Amino acid sequence: MTTLAIDIGGTKIAAAVCDENDTIIQRWRVPTPMDADAINQNIASVYREATAAGHDIQAIGVSAAGNVGADRKTMTFAANIPAWLNYDLSEHIGELIDHAVPVIIENDANCAGWGEYVHGAGQGSKNMVALTVGTGLGGAIVINGELYRGSFGMAAELGHLPMVPDGDHCGCGLRGCAERYTSGTSLENFAKSAVRRRPQDAKRLLELCGGDINKLEGPMVSQAAQEGDVLGLYAFNKIGEWLGRTMAATAAVLDPDIFVIGGGVVAVGDILLEPARYNYARFLEGSAYRGHAKIVAATAGQDAGLIGAANLALR
Repeated sequence: MTTLAIDIGGTKIAAAVCDENDTIIQRWRVPTPMDADAINQNIASVYREATAAGHDIQAIGVSAAGNVGADRKTMTFAANIPAWLNYDLSEHIGELIDHAVPVIIENDANCAGWGEYVHGAGQGSKNMVALTVGTGLGGAIVINGELYRGSFGMAAELGHLPMVPDGDHCGCGLRGCAERYTSGTSLENFAKSAVRRRPQDAKRLLELCGGDINKLEGPMVSQAAQEGDVLGLYAFNKIGEWLGRTMAATAAVLDPDIFVIGGGVVAVGDILLEPARYNYARFLEGSAYRGHAKIVAATAGQDAGLIGAANLALR
């Protein structure tokens, strides 16, 4: 028994055949077209290749960036694919494969979080919150061992918790959302602001960006911080502070036993996690009188989304 897992990213579509233990046994990777029909055709083509190779596919699990309806079929909205507006992605893919197997659609952060729960850092926990610190801030919630999707499929949009009244504008249309202060984008913004305010301390960051502040990117800030650069560390302290605040706000509602932090930014380890832990405890309601959740780095790696999509499709 195998599952075909699809992870539709901004630049590539990753696909994998997974066995009953969610172990990847064959992979594909193609560029992501911006045309919805072309995406459907690519997925159908991979399915046909997988079946031609002798794999007994039981279901297709699709991890997609965007809002997924409660039916786990419909993309209600996606910033990068304009056609995905109340778009029945499951049906469109199903038509191309003669509805041979069910096609299950899930939000990408939910898939990655579930991958961490079943095969990563969240294993053994009862109530888990996963946060993916990337371009934005993604979330996934597991309650009593089940992925929590909410009444309309919109649960775990933790990057859009309103943290700062009338704060920075967010791409979602609101202001002051958590991801405006704790994400790869905010890391760059904090670092650029620090360079402008403290040019006397900015030698290393300016070297890394070739003297052009506008070209300063997250990996450069990470490198500088790992070298002990004061402004690089400052930028991580800032996003770590807001990550801690976000987790404290989440804990006031959900009271999880573990937070699993993923995404490219967490590669710096405790440079991010220590200020996050400190500020989680600092802003946690009743902090001195209650249990504290563990705060750990994700361990399932870049395949977490594929693993999660495969497992959820069979479930």
